[in-house]
Amino acid sequence: MEFYCAGCGKREPVNTRRAHCACGGLWKLDFTAPAFDEAKIDRNTWSMFRYRQFMALEDETWRDVTLGEGMTPVVQLDGGVLVKMDYYMPTLSFKDRGAAVLVAHCKSIGVERVVQDSSGNAGNSVAAYCARAGIDCEIFVREGTSPKKIDMIRAHGAVCTVVPGSRDHCADVCREKVEREGVYYANHVYNPFFYEGTKTYIYEVYEQLHRIPQHIVIPVGNGTLFLGAIRALEELLASGCIEKMPQVIALQTETCDPLLRAAEQGMTRPADITPEPTIAEGIAIGRPMRGGEILELAKKYSVRFIHAPENKILEARAKLAEKGIYCEHTTAANYAAYLHYCEKYGPAADTLITMCGAGLKSGH
Repeated sequence: MEFYCAGCGKREPVNTRRAHCACGGLWKLDFTAPAFDEAKIDRNTWSMFRYRQFMALEDETWRDVTLGEGMTPVVQLDGGVLVKMDYYMPTLSFKDRGAAVLVAHCKSIGVERVVQDSSGNAGNSVAAYCARAGIDCEIFVREGTSPKKIDMIRAHGAVCTVVPGSRDHCADVCREKVEREGVYYANHVYNPFFYEGTKTYIYEVYEQLHRIPQHIVIPVGNGTLFLGAIRALEELLASGCIEKMPQVIALQTETCDPLLRAAEQGMTRPADITPEPTIAEGIAIGRPMRGGEILELAKKYSVRFIHAPENKILEARAKLAEKGIYCEHTTAANYAAYLHYCEKYGPAADTLITMCGAGLKSGH
């Protein structure tokens, strides 16, 4: 396996310590999964690594890193709505899917120290798996991040550096350290191995339901779940497991929507915006670094973008709680966006919505 640059095409071994290509382009992973076949699922492994035959894993290092992530239930909510309970994870977030694979990669190539910037969940996941793997870790979060997420990061033994300003500024500060000190950037956006974990979200749905729902609601900030899900759907399509792509519904907040605006205007790069405050902190990304890739895939597969109305997020959270599901604000935005989508386009029968973060993480 090799990395190749999304910009200039330059290739580099996957054990490189470079966060990106010298031209500034982000790495992609030169890996083609074999045809998906349920007979190749290791049903003796009760975690997402039961799908390892279809994942880009260099060796068996994952066995020393896994915390049992994945295998989350799909629950009937009401009507034609299904929710996948992806906050049933070791760190209460779907980001554990990507972090487990990324940190296994870091351990496999001998990385001893990493840094990462995060809105909270990805940082917590990386901190937990680094603790498991014996890798030193520092996580940068923006000022205003949920204190409970910061507490969890520090509990895993990681340094948590709080940066004043926006989420994008926080990322800039972290990346400056990467360039200045040469420390490994274990970032969920930059490193392609993260998406090898998030794509298992779709594998699980297919195994559990023996099909893929007609509509799939996915939150998009940096697009880590979106990119993994689309990749897995492409693999199922190529394998003949599904006949067509489902209608993917990608949501952003009203106050931070560079991809939605770009899609509406037919742009190939995220719109230039100034993010405004939102309680859906997990998707408050003004400059998504893989925005061009996200928009290209959105156009190719007729993805529909929709807002999660800011004044409906807490209401949606309360509605979910009344049904026994206590999720964080960003996750409630998924349901708020689904309801808004139905108002705008009519009922969306057979819809899957991710419950990607637990409510205990955002009580602020």
